[in-house]
Amino acid sequence: MTIGKLAWDDTVLPFQLDLSDIRGRVARLDGVLDGILKQHDYPEPIETLVAEMALLTALIGQSVKLRWKLSLQVQTRGALRMIATDYFAPSKDGEPGRIRAYASFDRDSVTSDAAFDQLQDGYFAILMDQGEGTTPYQGITPLAGGSLAACAEAYFAQSEQLPTRFKLNFGKAVNADGSGEWRAGGLMIQSMPKASPFAKDGASGEGGLLQAEDLLDGEEGEAWRRTNFHIDTVDELELIGPDLPPTDLLVRLFHQEVPRVFDPQPVRFGCTCSEDRVRQSLSIYSARDIEKMTTDDGKVTADCQFCGAHYELDPESVGFEARK
Repeated sequence: MTIGKLAWDDTVLPFQLDLSDIRGRVARLDGVLDGILKQHDYPEPIETLVAEMALLTALIGQSVKLRWKLSLQVQTRGALRMIATDYFAPSKDGEPGRIRAYASFDRDSVTSDAAFDQLQDGYFAILMDQGEGTTPYQGITPLAGGSLAACAEAYFAQSEQLPTRFKLNFGKAVNADGSGEWRAGGLMIQSMPKASPFAKDGASGEGGLLQAEDLLDGEEGEAWRRTNFHIDTVDELELIGPDLPPTDLLVRLFHQEVPRVFDPQPVRFGCTCSEDRVRQSLSIYSARDIEKMTTDDGKVTADCQFCGAHYELDPESVGFEARK
């Protein structure tokens, strides 16, 4: 049975717990994941990693300002070489944010082990681009903790000194006719400390990385532990199932903390590729490289890794003749 479109699908709902000085977001994705994953024939472990990364991108990206761009990247020497995701904030209030993602991997090296085992000797990075005339910000953290969500938590603790927790669920439901539908749901919380955080007992995370608990003490620490206790009671189906709206989930979990919700942010699959952008990206290649991309009928071809769009260009339009 196929689940119909729900009002809260492909949305991110921001909220605040007024009695705990904790803010957060609830995300539900379905069409966005279809748009991302249907473009590629990923092995199951790679597909799972891309789905997790897209969900993290939606949860983190909702906080960026209008017209800003947020990017998440994973680079490794394992079977998975790279995951790149982008969140494009709306150009004005009321418009949806746009998400795209793709992965590069060595198919022959992919194993049947857990998804995170496909990553080796790499890093997790968050990049923020505020637009033309500004210098993009980048922060990185080692791959640790057994999931991409744990890597994101370590990044916020280590680079931003911001206690953060993610609770995610995602998967592909197979219909009776053999077709599949991806659905994902997640919860993110962040503590808003009244003073500058500090590592009270040093770093307790894997590899000497800071964790959220290292940054909190006193009443803030107690509120954080209490909120995390409630998050641990979330059933995975509650995050993606059709029967529990995000607002009801927040009330069930945090009614004692007085949750306050804000306007939901719709998100869509979206790519910014265009013929002009492809031409610009090809301008950095040598004449020999361009020649390798040229077909027998004299067209330079290029495919967008994110959306699968195919482009055919005149070699002279990318400066091929000038390089001969």
